[in-house]
Amino acid sequence: MKNTYVLDACALIAAFTDEPGHQIVRALFQQSAAGEIHLTMHKFNLLEVYYDAIRRYGLAAAESILAFEHENPVYNEQKLTNELFREAGRLKTSFKISIADSIALAEASVHGGYLVTSDHHEFDAIEQSGQIKFHWIR
Repeated sequence: MKNTYVLDACALIAAFTDEPGHQIVRALFQQSAAGEIHLTMHKFNLLEVYYDAIRRYGLAAAESILAFEHENPVYNEQKLTNELFREAGRLKTSFKISIADSIALAEASVHGGYLVTSDHHEFDAIEQSGQIKFHWIR
């Protein structure tokens, strides 16, 4: 069975903008294209990337990010299943995190995968709890 890696918004932003850690995310794209791993991102988290890009760089850049994400081997989860809904609610209640972060964490939890992120400030305490596995990009 392939390992699952769930992209957090900051991971896709790093890949697109060449921020530190972009090499790690792009290596995951290559592994996914080769069929070695399953790479996914919930559409709710993609929305974070999209609106952040509009705010920072304008609509054209945001559309480029969407094209970049669709051209790379990332499965875009669009459903908020009952299992994902409940797990996100449990995680949101257990930790002081945003709804978007709770969905990314729930995706990793439900699929037994790794959350790909750089947000130590948000997630170090969660990693210490042992509930979710992380793949840090920096």
